[in-house]
Amino acid sequence: MENMNFVPYFVAPFVSLVVGMIWYNPKVFGNAWMREARITFNPEEKFNMVKSFGLCLLYSFFICWILGAIVIHQAGALSATFGIEGIDPSVLKNYMDAYGDTYRTFKHGALHGTMAGLFFALPVVGTSAIYEKRSFKYVLIVGGYWVVTCAIMGGILCAWK
Repeated sequence: MENMNFVPYFVAPFVSLVVGMIWYNPKVFGNAWMREARITFNPEEKFNMVKSFGLCLLYSFFICWILGAIVIHQAGALSATFGIEGIDPSVLKNYMDAYGDTYRTFKHGALHGTMAGLFFALPVVGTSAIYEKRSFKYVLIVGGYWVVTCAIMGGILCAWK
């Protein structure tokens, strides 16, 4: 933790807002999403942008925190030695000296972020959609958003040392 760079964990959550602006734009998937979610636009209705974007960033921060452990394999080496009594500190140092930046690329992080999106976020969205009686198209739109968002977040977290 002492050498951990926290900056990407505060930058990567903004990906959810940027991707969301593009993904849910009416010219991309916005109209289809509103139709499938049964949402109607009412210009007279108040929208608390600060609250909505603030909560989006907070939840995205939570996602980034766990996503970092998934996409940065060195975190696993650290956690494997954490709290083990009598372990020689040189074991972790030798590992980090040998493999410290191996697989710390945007491409590698995006791969694991995509997998997290596909095998975690998409099933969560899909399960909720079953009980909310949403269409498969809705699952593809919302789940697809999270797959793309997790891929980019994972890439940022992994590459930014």
